Order: sequence, then C-alpha cells, then structure tokens
Amino acid sequence: MTAIRPSMTIAADNENVAAEGSGRRHRVGRAAWIKLLRLTRAAQSRLSSSLTRRIVVLNLGGLVALLAGFLYLNQFREGLIDARVQSLQTQGEIIAAAIAASATVDTDAITIDPEKLLRLAPGESYSVEEGSQPSLEFSLNPERIGPLLRRLVSPTRTRARIYDRDGYLLLDSRSVSGRSNILRFDLGPTGGAQPNWFEQSLDALRRWTRRPELPLYEDIGAGNGKAYPEVASALAGGALSVVRANLKGETIISVAVPVQRFRSVRGALLLSTMGGDIDAILAQERWGIIRIFLVSAGVMLLLSLLFAGAIAEPMRRLAEAAERVRRGVKSRQEIPDFSQRQDEIGHLSGALRDMTTALYNRIEAIEHFAADVAHELKNPLTSLRSAVETLPIARDDNARARLLTIIKHDVGRLDRLITDISDASRLDAELARADMASVDISAVLKTVVGMAREIDRGDGVEVTLDIRPLADARRRWRVLGHDSRLAQVFDNLIDNARSFSAPGNGVRVTLRGEQAIGPGGQMLDGYEIIVDDDGPGIPADAFERIFERFYTDRPEQGFGQNSGLGLSISRQIVEAHNGRIRAMNRTKAEPEGTDSARPGDETVGARFVIWLPAAK
Repeated sequence: MTAIRPSMTIAADNENVAAEGSGRRHRVGRAAWIKLLRLTRAAQSRLSSSLTRRIVVLNLGGLVALLAGFLYLNQFREGLIDARVQSLQTQGEIIAAAIAASATVDTDAITIDPEKLLRLAPGESYSVEEGSQPSLEFSLNPERIGPLLRRLVSPTRTRARIYDRDGYLLLDSRSVSGRSNILRFDLGPTGGAQPNWFEQSLDALRRWTRRPELPLYEDIGAGNGKAYPEVASALAGGALSVVRANLKGETIISVAVPVQRFRSVRGALLLSTMGGDIDAILAQERWGIIRIFLVSAGVMLLLSLLFAGAIAEPMRRLAEAAERVRRGVKSRQEIPDFSQRQDEIGHLSGALRDMTTALYNRIEAIEHFAADVAHELKNPLTSLRSAVETLPIARDDNARARLLTIIKHDVGRLDRLITDISDASRLDAELARADMASVDISAVLKTVVGMAREIDRGDGVEVTLDIRPLADARRRWRVLGHDSRLAQVFDNLIDNARSFSAPGNGVRVTLRGEQAIGPGGQMLDGYEIIVDDDGPGIPADAFERIFERFYTDRPEQGFGQNSGLGLSISRQIVEAHNGRIRAMNRTKAEPEGTDSARPGDETVGARFVIWLPAAK
C-alpha cells in the first residue's frame, strides 16, 4: 500500500492539473464568447435606430456611387487602350521595317509548290528544285519571316499575322515552332472542357458590361485578310487600328501596318492583343480599387457608427426622458444633461431641461395656487356659513345686524378674492399670447402718477414723480413690454405705498437709468423705477414673503381687507418682462435703502425697486 500511494497521488495531481487547465480554457472561452455577444448586441442596438441606419446608408451610398464611377465611368480604360494602340503601332512599324529590310526576296516574288510544302516533316526546310513548276507565288519569303517574327513578337505577348499583297495569310505567330518553322496542325476533337459556373458568370458579366459601340471580333482564320478593314488599309499603304470585343466581352486591339520596300507594298502586318490582356489589367486595377473601397467602407462604417452614437444615443435618451415626463412615472424626472457639448445636441438638452424645469415649476405653482385659493376661499365661506346658520336663531335686532354685517363683509371679501384670483390665473396666458411692443415707461409713469393725484382718497398723501436725465442723450425711456400690465404694476406699488403712509406724508416715484448684470455675466442697460413711502417699513423677515400669494400684514386695517395678491401679481408681470423687483427698508443712516438694516437703525419707510432692460 505504501508503494502504490505515491503513484496514485501523482496521478490524482495530474488529473487535477488537467482539470484546472481545462477549466481555465473553458473560462477564457466563455469570457470571449460573452464579450462577442455583448459586441453583437451593442451593434444590433446601434443599428436598430432608424437614424443610425440612415447615417450608415447615406455615407456608404456615397462611397458605393464613387466606386461605381471609378469602375465604370473612369477614363482608365480609354487611356489604357490609347496607350496600347500607340504601343502596337510603334511595334508594328518596327517589325514591318525589319521584315521589309531582311525578309523580302530580291525578285518580285518567289514560287512554292504547295504539295511539297505540305509533305514537309516538322523542322525540314523547303528548297526549290530546278525545273519544277510553281503553283503559288509569294511577295514575301515565309522561311525568312518565321525566325524574325518569332524573335520580335514572342516577348510582347501579342499575335502577329503576315498577309501578302493579295491578302492571303502567310504566317501566324501562333503557328510558328520553336525553330521558327511553319507547323501543320490537325483539328482536334470538338467539345472540350466546359467552363465552370464561376467562369460562366465572369463571361456573362463581361458581355453585360461590354460597351455596345465596340464591334464584334471574329477570327477569319486562313481567310482573306482584306475582310479586316485595318488589313485592307495597310495593303493600300496606310496604317489603321481597330478596337473590338469578342464573344466573351474581352477587349481586343488590332493594328495593321504595311510591309513595303522602296515604296512598294509587299504585304501587311497585323498585330493584335491576346483576348483578356487588357481586361486583366483592368481587373487588377479594379481589384485594387475594390480593396481600397473595402477598407474605406470599413472605416466609414466605424465612423458612421461613432457619429450616430454621438447623435442617435443622446437623442434616444432625451426622447425616453421626455416620454417618462409625459407619463409622469415619478414626481420629477431628470433630463440627461449634455450641456457640455457645444453643438445642437447640447442646446437641445439645455432647452429640454429648462422646459422641463419650467413645466414642473408651473405645475407646482398651479398646485400651490389651487391649495391657496381653496384655503383663502374656505375661510370666508366658513364664516359666511356660520353667520347664515346663526341668523335665524338670533334673539334681538343687534345680533341680527351684527350677523348681517359679517355676511356683507365676507361677501365683499369673496368678491375681491375671486376678482384677484381671476386676474392672477389668466395673467400668464395673457402675457404669453400678447406681442410685446416698445413702451415709453416715462409716459406710463406720468399717466399713473397723474391719475393717483386726481383721485382724492382723503388720506392727504401726495404722490410725486422725479425723472432723472439719462447720461446718454441718444437713449430714450423704451422697454419691450405691455403698457397696460406695467401700468398695473406701478399702480399696485403706489397704492401699497399710500396705504402704509400716514396722513400728510408723501409717496415718491423716481425713474433713472441703471445698468445691471445679466444672466451671462454681461452688463445690460436698463431703467430703475423706485417707489418710496414714509410708512413703518417692512419686517426684517418679510422682504421675500410679501411677494407670496395671499400674504398680508396689515393689523391696523383689520382682517380680510386685502387679498394679498397685488405684490405677487406685480412680481409675476415684472419677471415676464425680464426684469427684477425687490423690497427694502430706508433708515436714517442709509436713506437710499437697504435690505439688511442693522439693529438699532430707525426705519423711515419702505422702498420698492424695479429694474427693466432697455429695448434694443
């Protein structure tokens, strides 16, 4: 047992190591598979957006159109064909000159017995026997042309054919042996290997893309060369090139030049490209373009996805947040903040956030307003109900008269509340619907102060107006707004100041030019309207509370004499004109007014300051 235990332990350790390695490979493969799935899902989520698909399709569509233009509309084919024509023409002139210089016979023609020519074995030369009767006459010596033709044509991958002066074929470079002799070939069996589907598809594509203006090339074999227009032109002493296409759609260029000696045309040389040479060069060029297109398409796809992610993803998040706001799943939904982006998405995000904040503030204001209205209406209604219920059981006339006085007071209070509530509720809609115009606030103040002077309230309070001259004489007292609503603000402040002023005191209204800091930190030109009174001032903790709805602090006037909506409406109108309103106290130490009076300073009155931006 002691000898077996170590081997069993080693085997167990090997199994544990193998299992651990297999488990590690399994975990690595699983992590790679999970990563691939995440990438696939991310790509699917990106492409599921219609905006992303449109961006990708539009970018790739332009690239595909550019590719099609390069493949089918470029001038590379024409340039290549022109260069090939010039090359063949130069090559033909050189070969024709060489043939004319060394391969022509001294006499006008040579005679060859065709029967003897056909009986020659491969590699055996032809010699003319004395006394034999010739049957054929050649203006060029085929035996001299063969070696020269092979040496000049073989490296060029072109086909050369020599025709005599009558247009009969003398030599074809495809039928010249390695020793430059003319060979005789028997026709092989018909048929042969059938092209596969890929080759058939390529042939069909070439035929479909073949330019219709190219004539069809037909090999006439040993027929008369004058069937080719270029050969006929060469036998007439001129050079001509023709571009054709064969049945497979391959481009073939033919150039014929005359072979002449001492200005005597002895024959014609026809040079032609092999089928597919030009198309192979074009195919290589197109394949290079396709490879560039594939790389460009990959880069374009990646950039499109990144670009779409920078646009579509934020817009999707903004749309989802707007949908959540519409459904009202929670009390207040947060709009994604992209304001750090200096583009339209950032502007849209900021606008949506501001709109949502204003919407929530408006909803909360409506809720608070409704609660305040219900509360304020409930008090006089409760008092009125109690008085009405008590009136039938009143014991004497004094009690009934007192109850009737309470009923009359509560009815008047309800009337004031309903009137002020109605005015406050339609104020926002009226300010939003009406178009602002240029208003002369100096004329508005003169009108309001003049009306306040004409109305005798028996309080002995005098209202005065002081219009300070502007530093810039070219400026006028012009603001953008609604003259009737601004007049309502000034009238509310003057009435409020008169109500707190003792008999014999005064209310002073001042208009002056004043700059203020705008929302962006810039200095804005504007005007200040200051309303001072000589009353008891404002409690230190009520500088902001006095602008709240239904807030009132008039113990000397009795309960229910004011609705508490005048200053709230005034602030609402001023802020709708992009202005500001604030309240403060005037003291003997600081008669100009301060909202942070020190303990012990004697208050000599209240001050309301309105700032309105100047019209541009």
